[in-house]
Amino acid sequence: QVRLVESGGGLVQAGGSLRLSCAASGRTFTNTAMGWFRQAPGKEREFVAGISWSSSSTNYADSVKGRFTISRANARNTVYLQMNSLKPEDTAVYYCAARRPYLGITTHPTDYDYWGQGTQVTVSS
Repeated sequence: QVRLVESGGGLVQAGGSLRLSCAASGRTFTNTAMGWFRQAPGKEREFVAGISWSSSSTNYADSVKGRFTISRANARNTVYLQMNSLKPEDTAVYYCAARRPYLGITTHPTDYDYWGQGTQVTVSS
C-alpha cells in the first residue's frame, strides 16, 4: 500500500526557516513526479512546488519563488521542501503528493493520486 508521511512542520517566527520531508513507501517513487501543496483555514488547497522524477524540472507558485526549494533523494524515496524567509501568510497545513508513474509536474491537486496526512506550519509575526 502506498504511503506518504510528512514531517518537519512546526512553529517559527517570520523570517525563519523550516525543512519539510516526505517519506514515501509501498512502491518506488523514483519514476514519479512529486508535489507539495498547502491549505490554510477557509481556503482551497493550493500548489506550492513540484519536482519531476529525475529532478531535471521544478515548478513553484509565484508566492514562494526565491524562498522555497523542492528537492528529492530517490535513493531514500524522500522529497524535501526547504522553506526560507517564512511569512505569516505561509501558515497552513502542508501536504506531500505523488502522481502515477511517468507523468509530469502539474499544479492541480486533482492530478495527484497519493497524499500524505499533512504537517502544520505556523509562522508568527
